[in-house]
Amino acid sequence: MESTARTQAARAGTSVWRRILDSPMTKVLTRRLGTSIVLMFVVPALSFVLLAVTPGDPARALVGIEASQAQYEQARAALGLDEPLPVQYWTWLSKALQGDLGSSLFTKQPVTDAIGARLGVTASLIVGALVISVLLGVTLGVISAVRGGAVGRVVDTVAVAAFSIPSFWLGTILVVVFAVGLRWFPATGYVDLGESPGGWLASLVLPVAALATGGVAALTKQTRESMLDALGSEHIRMAWSTGIAPSSIVFRHALRNASLPVVTVLGWLVVSLLGGTVLVESVFSLPGLGGLAVSSATQHDVPMVQGVVLSFSIIVVVVNMVVDLLYTLLDPRVRTS
Repeated sequence: MESTARTQAARAGTSVWRRILDSPMTKVLTRRLGTSIVLMFVVPALSFVLLAVTPGDPARALVGIEASQAQYEQARAALGLDEPLPVQYWTWLSKALQGDLGSSLFTKQPVTDAIGARLGVTASLIVGALVISVLLGVTLGVISAVRGGAVGRVVDTVAVAAFSIPSFWLGTILVVVFAVGLRWFPATGYVDLGESPGGWLASLVLPVAALATGGVAALTKQTRESMLDALGSEHIRMAWSTGIAPSSIVFRHALRNASLPVVTVLGWLVVSLLGGTVLVESVFSLPGLGGLAVSSATQHDVPMVQGVVLSFSIIVVVVNMVVDLLYTLLDPRVRTS
């Protein structure tokens, strides 16, 4: 009997693992991980090549224009720039796979330390802008679709106008109005959360507003169109005829169906926000990864640029994986496939 019990337990365990491996979630994770591995190799390689063909010479910048040819050649050898480009990339990649991203060519600061010191600033901007974009964008989109008429046209017009406004230009306007004119918020700088929660929040209001405007506009348009399609579907019209409460129809049925296209926009939105941080951080003088990327690219600081690119790639991979999982949870057709 003991042997039979062991056999049944082994079969049960095998059955559980088979269900896990065959589940839609596992298939989504496996597919995304395969794509992510390729992406993590391709993107740093492309950035490495782009840096190599961009005008500029870090060795010359390091030794100065008055240095002798021998000093210049010595600096190139010390930086590994005298090696062929594939060899340079392989040297960087082999160390990166071991967790060593190198040090800045100019400041000698470890890349991981520089990224760790600035990651919180960029993460605060992206998370804040994403939360504002989702809350305002979905709310305005639902109101526009449900109310329709003049309200819908106004919301739609404002969303189109907001989507066309560059974040750096809007950031400059916000500084002039709310920092210089009204003096409600600081014009530049960043306050650490541990140092002063109130100061941290105040330093983020204007840059987050500038960064989130385009996201709010995009999600408003997408939510409105998805809600109009959902409200016009056959089963929603049937729900209206059965006397179900309007709020239940809008939020429990229509919004759930409309959420699928909205969720797919989130991956694009995070990538857009990552690009926007480069400009917004420059406008508000924030010590984030965007500013680090700009300054490092200007100096041809290859290890620092590669570290920032790798960090951005990881963020994009993680966000896209979360979006895929959310889509799988929301769409019953995927779960049952």
